[in-house]
Amino acid sequence: MRQIIIIAGLFLALGGFFAKYAEKALNEPTKPQTPIAMVATPAPSSGGRTVVIPRDSRGHFQVNARVDGRQMGFMVDTGASVIALTATDAARLGLRPAAREFTAQVKTANGTVRAARTQLNRVEIDGVTVRDVAALIVPDEALSENLLGLSFLSKLRRFEYSNGRLVLEQ
Repeated sequence: MRQIIIIAGLFLALGGFFAKYAEKALNEPTKPQTPIAMVATPAPSSGGRTVVIPRDSRGHFQVNARVDGRQMGFMVDTGASVIALTATDAARLGLRPAAREFTAQVKTANGTVRAARTQLNRVEIDGVTVRDVAALIVPDEALSENLLGLSFLSKLRRFEYSNGRLVLEQ
């Protein structure tokens, strides 16, 4: 019986502590949220083009890009080191790596997969153009869509997330 009383006392003390902590946290004024800005390495400017991309209904940033002359869709992914293309979209570009070329190991949301390295000559989004962009080709089942990663974004003058929009500037 004494153990039950001691445990109950501990729970009451902890409950009081957490109640005071929660009350303090709720009563503190919140700081205004500042936009997340990510400044990339400056690249040679070709007219200082800026593209503003709004969020889609899922909260993601979708873009239509021209890759080596072909139109294809991407989800912007600042967590991806490089552009990732599905095998089907890579084939539309004439890129069909042999099984032995899938030597890069990549961790995706769907697990670890093998990918083939490639280089894209030109990637353009509404006049913002980047040349010689590293990319990976992954099996179709590894990704549901192409990812526009840092191999593109880091060649821009800057990219910034602010007020629910992504701004790309060359």
